[in-house]
Amino acid sequence: MQGSKLYVGNLHYAVTIESLKELFSNYGEVQNVNIVEGKGFGFVEMTTQLEAEKAKKALNGSDFKGRALKINEAQPTKGGFKGKGRFR
Repeated sequence: MQGSKLYVGNLHYAVTIESLKELFSNYGEVQNVNIVEGKGFGFVEMTTQLEAEKAKKALNGSDFKGRALKINEAQPTKGGFKGKGRFR
């Protein structure tokens, strides 16, 4: 992994920025959280790459509010970031 920004997919629509920040803060300092409303995904930026790797390893596939999280390193595109292999 090269960056500290993570794509977080399969979010329950009731997930809030605060609840996602709280979940990820167990693995390091969270710099930024963005949820794309009505789409079921968002982005979490950790302070360091190591923290992002730790969070990804621990949380990918884990249950959060009744849904299995899908976490990948966010990949930059012309218009911003996208989830790995998705939303081209």
